[in-house]
Amino acid sequence: MKRIYLSGPMTNMLDLNFPLFHSTAASLRAAGHSFINPAELNPDPGTWSECMRRDIAALMDCDTVATLPGWEHSKGARLEVLIAERLGMTVVIAHDLTFREHAESHIKLNTFE
Repeated sequence: MKRIYLSGPMTNMLDLNFPLFHSTAASLRAAGHSFINPAELNPDPGTWSECMRRDIAALMDCDTVATLPGWEHSKGARLEVLIAERLGMTVVIAHDLTFREHAESHIKLNTFE
């Protein structure tokens, strides 16, 4: 089974952007995905370096990175995406992944098969 790593901005964000991480994680969970949510790895974050060391270690157990809005302005998220790309992992936009899953479930519900 594919395992997804959520990547997005936290530093200098209101509530460390945890609400967006958690809501995206809930959508992925509802769709049956296996994923890593860094907001769960670092509920009481230490230094940026400490968090990134935990996050990158967890990233190594995934094969897909799903980016959250603003990831391209985040030093940590850019590093996670760079590592993923260099290691041949798939990088997708998290919204597209959760939207596609939601749309597919509605299509299945509305068929007469």
